[in-house]
Order: sequence, then structure tokens, then C-alpha cells
Amino acid sequence: MAISSRIGCAVCGMLLLLGGAYAQMPAWKPDKAVELVVINAPGGGSDRIARMISSVMREKKIVDVPLNVANKPGGGGNVAYSYLSQRPGDGHFLSVGGKSILTNHIAGRGLGFTEFTAVVHLFGEYISLVVKPDSPFKTGRDLIERLKKDPSALSFGIANSLGNPNHQGVAAALKVAGIDVRKMRNVIFQSGGEATTALLGGHVDVVPITAAFAASMARNGQVRVITVTAPQRLPGVLSDVPTWREQGFDAVVSNWRNVIGPKGMTDAHITFWEEAFRRMTESDEWKKELEANFWRSEFMRSADTRKNIESDYAVLRAFMLELGLAK
Repeated sequence: MAISSRIGCAVCGMLLLLGGAYAQMPAWKPDKAVELVVINAPGGGSDRIARMISSVMREKKIVDVPLNVANKPGGGGNVAYSYLSQRPGDGHFLSVGGKSILTNHIAGRGLGFTEFTAVVHLFGEYISLVVKPDSPFKTGRDLIERLKKDPSALSFGIANSLGNPNHQGVAAALKVAGIDVRKMRNVIFQSGGEATTALLGGHVDVVPITAAFAASMARNGQVRVITVTAPQRLPGVLSDVPTWREQGFDAVVSNWRNVIGPKGMTDAHITFWEEAFRRMTESDEWKKELEANFWRSEFMRSADTRKNIESDYAVLRAFMLELGLAK
């Protein structure tokens, strides 16, 4: 055999061996506790979702390390997002959030979504408006009629920033009714839990919160739910609550819930978390959570999540310009 042929065979053999070695190298996975950073205080929407994620992943043994919830309330989510941005390229930090990352940036109050890594999109959820059980307002229409006379007559407890889906859950219907939404009297809270506590104490008149949170309070007789922002009625304890559409106001508002990470996450990081969340969303435990919390399953991987965020950014910017909240 010619020397060149022998050299060629040796090189091929080395490449095959190297290829096999690389193929056997383990893919990335977290080797220490993971932080699930949430934008509100305990009891808020993102907090409850993060704790469910941690519970299901632990029960199904999807992740070998602890998933610890880290509450970073403040600034309408900006404290949490700033904290996350200080961990570039680290796959051990994730944040569970929603559209507030877009609305904050549109309002000139925080980092843009391009400063983070889109990991997965989990689901969408609707907003409910709640009042005290002894409130004179029985329906959303009652509320609208009062505000037509004076847009600043009532106070709204908003968690946790203006322009976010909670705020939109009210403002969208008011806009359809021809009410100047810029005259709304809003009080900002760090979580839905804080906002509803203020409601029960008589410090605010109306609170828009997630349908799941509203349902849990309605079951205990703590609040009256006067409308939901879904396209049709929701099941269970909310089945008697009319939608905005049923009451004559074409306002449908859904807040998506996704998972983002710090900028600079590698493909290996993303691939691991895509698969982990896919397995979670396909589990019976997670499906039960979806049903119990009135969530609409919308799982998307990283690339599609990024496209969805980009599309929503343009829509939200137009809406916030009308609210006078865009910079």
C-alpha cells in the first residue's frame, strides 16, 4: 500500500474515533440549583406558575437539580429582568413572565426582549375583573356605565405596571365604550395578591387579575367576578360570569406566559430546556394544572417563541400609543 494511502486511512480512522468520542459526550444539563426568577411577590401570577413548574418537574424527575423560585418584585418586573440580565450565558437562571417585558420597554421603563434569550412559550391566560362581594357593581356593564359619567370615579388596583395585560383587561373595554382611558385612576401593586388585599380592605374599587386567581377567591366568597376577557365563557366556578363581548364590548385580552433566560445562552442550554419543558407540558400533572387554572396550552420552542414576541411587540406598541403610555 502506498504511504499516502496509509496516511489517509490513519487520518480517517482518527476522525472516526474523534467523531465517536464527540457523539458520546454528554449534552449540557444543569449541575447546580436553578433559579426561576419571578417578577412579583409571593402570591402573584408568575410566582404561582413558577412554583407549579418546580413541583411538576420535581415530581416527574425531569430535572435532577432543585428549581428554586426567586421573587424579585419591583419596577413592574424590571427588578427581576435586571437581575436576570446580570447572568449572561448561564443556563441555570430562567424567568417566568409575560407581556410586561414588552410593555415596560415600550413605556421606556426597562430592558427590551432582545436583551434576553427566548426559551419556550407555555400557555395563554385570560383576565377577570373582581370587586368586593358587597360592591354595587354586578356586571362589567355596570362598571362601564359609571365610568361613562366620570372616568376617574373608580380606582383600579393594577399588578404590576401600566400597559400590561391586567391594565389592558379594563382599558380595552373602556376604549371600545368610548371612555378616555387616560383618565382612569390606577394604583400600582407588586402582585395580584397585594392588589386584592387592598380591594378587600376598601382601598381600591376594582382589580383585574388572572382568571385562575379570581376563581380561587370566588370559590371562597371573597370577591365577585363581574367579567372575563375571554372570547367565550370560562368553565367551572366562572361559568356564570359573562365575557366583555356578551356585555356589548368587543374586548378580548390574553396574557401569554413564557420562559426566558439571560442573553448568550448556548444552543445546548436551549435544547435542554426546550426538551424539559416539552416533557413537562405533556405530563398529566401539567394538563391538570392547565384545566384547573383556565390556561390555554400553546407550547412553542425557542424560535417560534421569539417570532411570537416580535409580532406582539408591534401590536402592543400601537395599543399603548393610544393609552398615551408609549415612549
